Amino acid sequence: MDMKKFKETALGGVLNNPVFVLVLGMCPTIGMSTNVTNALGLGLATAFVLVFSNVFISLLRRVIPDKVRLPSYIIIIATFVTLVKMFLEKFLPSLNASIGRFIPLIVVNCIILGRAEAFASKNGVGYSALDGLSMGLGFTCSLVILGGVRMLLIAAGFEVFKTAAGGFITLGLLMALFNYLLGIYRNAAKSKLLFNGGNML
Repeated sequence: MDMKKFKETALGGVLNNPVFVLVLGMCPTIGMSTNVTNALGLGLATAFVLVFSNVFISLLRRVIPDKVRLPSYIIIIATFVTLVKMFLEKFLPSLNASIGRFIPLIVVNCIILGRAEAFASKNGVGYSALDGLSMGLGFTCSLVILGGVRMLLIAAGFEVFKTAAGGFITLGLLMALFNYLLGIYRNAAKSKLLFNGGNML
C-alpha cells in the first residue's frame, strides 16, 4: 500500500473540504443547514451515496465507454439516491419530511459527480471507497458546523440567519476561519517536511 496516497486520500475531506475549500454543493449546504438534525441527515445521506457510487464507478471504470461516461455515472448515483430516499420514507419519515426535497438533488451534486470523474474513474476500489468516505464525512461535518452556528445565532435572536442571506454570511465567515487554520497547518507541515528531510507525515 502506498502510505502517502492513503494519507492524502484519507485527509482529502479536510485538506480539500468540499464546502470550505472546493466550494461545492452550495444549494443543499445553505438550504439544509438551519439546524443540526437536517444538516446531519443530509450529510450522511450524501456520504452514503458518495461511498457506494465511488465503489461501483471504480469497479466499472474499465467497462463504461468513454462516450457515455457521465450518463453512466448519473445512473449509478441515482440508484443509490433512490435507495436512500426509500430508506428515509420507510424508517425516518419525520427526517424525510424535513430534507426529502433535497434528496433527489444529490444525483446532480457537484461533489459526487466531481469525485466520480476525478477520482473513482481513475483509482481502485479501496482508494475510491476511502475517498468517498473522507469527502462524505468532510461534507457532513461542514454542514453540521454550519447548522450548529446558525442555530446558536437564531437562538440568540438573530432571525436573519434563518434566511439564505444569513446562511451565506455564516458560510463566508466559517470558510475564512477554516482556510486560515488550514494555512497554519500547511505552513507547519512544510516546516516539518524541511526538518524531516522531505518525509512529511
